[in-house]
Amino acid sequence: MKAKEIRDLSADELMQKRRDAEKELFNLRIQQASGQLEKPDRIRLVKREIARIKTVMNQVKAAR
Repeated sequence: MKAKEIRDLSADELMQKRRDAEKELFNLRIQQASGQLEKPDRIRLVKREIARIKTVMNQVKAAR
């Protein structure tokens, strides 16, 4: 998801996206630990998505 798309979301949608991404990251880490992870690069992508969401949330908070 691009930063521009993230900026268009409401605060509630941002929180939901963040929760979903963090759950996905948790599941990917479990898969990695058990040796079942098929796409190891997905972990990096999810971490970046979480960082983008947090950045936009902080920008919105600072603008208030």
